[in-house]
Amino acid sequence: MKIDNISVRLTSFARSVKSVLSHLPTPHRVVLGSVCLVLLVSLTLSDDSSAVPVAPGQFRSNLDLELPKAESVSLDEPSESAQEPSAIDDPSISYVVKKGDTLSTIFDFLHISQATLYQLMEADLNLLALDTIQPGHQLGFNFDEHGLKQFIFRSGLTYQVTFDRSAKGDFEFKEYIEKGGYRRQIISGTVEGDLPRSMKRAGARIAEAYQVTNLLKERMNFRSHLRAGDQFQLAVSRQYVNGEYTGNSIIEGFVYEGAVRQQSAFLFDGNYFDADGESLEKAFQRIPLAKRYRISSSFNPKRRHPVTKLIRPHNGTDFAVGIGTPVLAAGDGVVRRVIKHRYAGLYIEIQHNQKYKTRYLHLSKAYVRKGQKVSRGQKIAASGNSGRSTGAHLHYELHVNGRPVNAMTAKIPVVQTIARNKRNAFKQQVAMLTTQMSEQLMLAEKQPSE
Repeated sequence: MKIDNISVRLTSFARSVKSVLSHLPTPHRVVLGSVCLVLLVSLTLSDDSSAVPVAPGQFRSNLDLELPKAESVSLDEPSESAQEPSAIDDPSISYVVKKGDTLSTIFDFLHISQATLYQLMEADLNLLALDTIQPGHQLGFNFDEHGLKQFIFRSGLTYQVTFDRSAKGDFEFKEYIEKGGYRRQIISGTVEGDLPRSMKRAGARIAEAYQVTNLLKERMNFRSHLRAGDQFQLAVSRQYVNGEYTGNSIIEGFVYEGAVRQQSAFLFDGNYFDADGESLEKAFQRIPLAKRYRISSSFNPKRRHPVTKLIRPHNGTDFAVGIGTPVLAAGDGVVRRVIKHRYAGLYIEIQHNQKYKTRYLHLSKAYVRKGQKVSRGQKIAASGNSGRSTGAHLHYELHVNGRPVNAMTAKIPVVQTIARNKRNAFKQQVAMLTTQMSEQLMLAEKQPSE
């Protein structure tokens, strides 16, 4: 078909050239004839059949995501509408996400159907890991004669999800979280300018410095309380996998000794307290609604999906509320996502601190935006029936250290002081950390004179 089209175009073009040249002097005929010859060659080589698609990033034919390689099999022949060379000539492909990429564009390039993408999104409903792919994330594809057999998503060194095609044709997921190992580091320094930059100069990472300022924002005014020469000590545990830092840190202790203000923070039993055992964190509210409503579906990691009948973990609590019911933030935090999802509907995700995260699904309206700070009890949305839903309700999730937990029974920061039976353990931990901090400070003070 394409060859016939080229012949018609060339024949028509030749007739037009002959008609024009017959009315011109000989010198003009020579010049125009040369130009026409060049154009003729260009038309011959410009056919769409020679176009090769350009990948949004660099595809590789080896899967380096620490998973077993797929068996070598033959793939289906591409359809007549996709005769161009394809990236799926190899049954195993890995890809590093680049800026501007979306799952849709990547799947389109690999000629993976939209229906398959929707199946993956449905399987991902209870994780929502694929919702906001970012540059640097790794994607893996394993194919067989029926198409996509396995899809792999990896974020950093510690988090990976594999989606495997089941016998029914749907995808089931497995989540892998690498715990790695943590190493404690003691950092000491003095204030020169603002606190985050002072901490960075002393050896802290800027993200760690912001964790400290966010933790102490209710106790310290970082403009009026700071003075040049104030001292601070930080105890931080950093996560490593095979000797490589993952980017995850846990602030274990922080002491600020200033001319105007003295402040401390210590992690104990999952929450932060000052040296006197007073809580530094505002309490959560158990239910993100103004009053208690009937629970229509409880947290159940082994629930069978009511529509597909496949095992799909129910990682949240469903409240039977009508459309438009005010939804409240369970605690202070920062909005990380406001997204419309094919199956989760309109949903909001709030990061409360390093440890806690909440999600609110199937909303009808959002009153907050990504990056906005919110307070406990603040109205953030209206409930709804968006996405794949069997009726109007609010699906609420609580995640602790990256894992979903039962929000109705989980331990959440509601205490303001440490219980009496734990005070001795707390005091011992504080004493141990402050001793390590003091020793590090003494070493730092001696070092310049040596």
